[in-house]
Amino acid sequence: MSSIFAYLAIGFLGWRFIRRSPRNRATRVRHLDGSQTTRAHARGEAGEALTRAELRRVLTSLCGSDFYLHDGAVLLNHAPGTAYPTAEVDHLAVTPFGLFVIETKYWSGFIEPGANFAELVRVTSDGKRESRKSPLAQNRTKVAFLTAKLPKVWTVEGLGVFAAPDCTLHPDLPPTLIHISELSHFLRLRRHEFRLSGRKPVNVSTAWKAIMLNASIDAKELEEHYERVRVNPQVVARNAV
Repeated sequence: MSSIFAYLAIGFLGWRFIRRSPRNRATRVRHLDGSQTTRAHARGEAGEALTRAELRRVLTSLCGSDFYLHDGAVLLNHAPGTAYPTAEVDHLAVTPFGLFVIETKYWSGFIEPGANFAELVRVTSDGKRESRKSPLAQNRTKVAFLTAKLPKVWTVEGLGVFAAPDCTLHPDLPPTLIHISELSHFLRLRRHEFRLSGRKPVNVSTAWKAIMLNASIDAKELEEHYERVRVNPQVVARNAV
């Protein structure tokens, strides 16, 4: 129970930090239009802040200072020259034992497998069932893009993290869909598997520079991306599958 309160506290502080940041306010508000609520937006940002804080804590424990986690979203330039050239990554963690493309969801309730890979079902406390897109489906083309652009010896893995404390996952979900409380064990296991493989560790600095050849963290480009999402969210979401 104490760990749940700790996650909530970190998420609240992270949300307050994001709310006060002029750059993030200038970009992230582009997600909103008249039909969306500030409450849903705030919950999403709080979830991302929770995951980012937990990622940094866990990776510091596992890697010391030998990792890179950008403090914000990363844009992949996956389709240059098209109407929708960029895809957003919530968290991109670069470690000696692999690269992790992470999508965060702040969904409450019970999460079940859906009709196919791309879908999940959220069951609310009152029994209502909602079909939603899986974080793994959102990450699929992003992982494929980075895998194609980076050296094959570097493992790129997609991961979906559910950050809400009142979220429970069905045991039949893929093991790369996890609750935030499982993040430490998941990454420790990946590090252990990598050490047993005998492969050469990823050079974190070199990997980040290689990623940035086809990516951006520029505030103006992020703002332009969010504007495209605001204008036509269905097309952008479809491109992310």
